[in-house]
Amino acid sequence: MPKYDAAGLITAVVSDAASGQLLMVAHMNAEALAATMASGEAHFWSRSRGKLWRKGETSGHVLRIVEMRVDCDQDAVWLLVEPAGPACHTLAQSCFYRRIGVDGVLERVER
Repeated sequence: MPKYDAAGLITAVVSDAASGQLLMVAHMNAEALAATMASGEAHFWSRSRGKLWRKGETSGHVLRIVEMRVDCDQDAVWLLVEPAGPACHTLAQSCFYRRIGVDGVLERVER
């Protein structure tokens, strides 16, 4: 099982199982990991709200789990998912929709 940090969290990296696109990075505690495994839909721990949340619980943009992996140090998980809509709360497909240009200015990218 994953090794949680001092705050009881692990990093969760989320990718689209079909395209391989990086969608988002979030955090999970033991409860979020258990809920994800039990339901087949991604659950995370919101550090800002201090509570468990199911991705898509208000938007409908759930992340259905295809496969879950743990890294070699067991301190991060990789979720391969089928997204039901955009992953980002801004409605971008991925939370990583901005590139840092050579001049340090953020540039929007579509993929």
